Amino acid sequence: MSQVRIDPQVHLPMPVVLVGAMVEGRANFMPAGWVCRANYTPPMLAVGIGHGKWTAKGIREAGAFSVNVPAAAQVEAVDYCGIVTGRKTDKGRMFAFQAGDLGAPVATGCPLALECRLHDVLELPSNFLFVGEITGAWAEESILRDGSPDPQKLDPLFLTMPDNTYWKLGPALAKAWACGKALKERL
Repeated sequence: MSQVRIDPQVHLPMPVVLVGAMVEGRANFMPAGWVCRANYTPPMLAVGIGHGKWTAKGIREAGAFSVNVPAAAQVEAVDYCGIVTGRKTDKGRMFAFQAGDLGAPVATGCPLALECRLHDVLELPSNFLFVGEITGAWAEESILRDGSPDPQKLDPLFLTMPDNTYWKLGPALAKAWACGKALKERL
């Protein structure tokens, strides 16, 4: 298999979450694909949000935010939240929510919701990278297996760019830190 050079503006498939923040006294939710676990202990997430986004303003002011994992069936509401601005639209009405322990709006209408205390902000050329410590987690019982979210039951969304397409999670492929053991033995 040969490789060819491509444009370095490459986007990997990304999980889609709703980032929640209180902005000027209102709950606001925006979809974000630039999100990942950033630390094990204490548990931390990192999420990239554009400088001009209203949600970024709320995170910086409140020092707290939520990362909510919508189910694939919620794709229409998630996409809507990405095409309207919270400056002019009350996006808090799109998802049932409650105030988390830190005051961030936690989307109880999503199967999994995490509240984060802002730990650090890295200002990049076009985005802020918000790093938050996960201080609270809530899940619908129906998505849990042995007390943890089951990826198949969670049924999360993924985004690919530049084709701007939403995807669903496929079937499990192999067990991590296990499927390579046979190869390790052969080498």
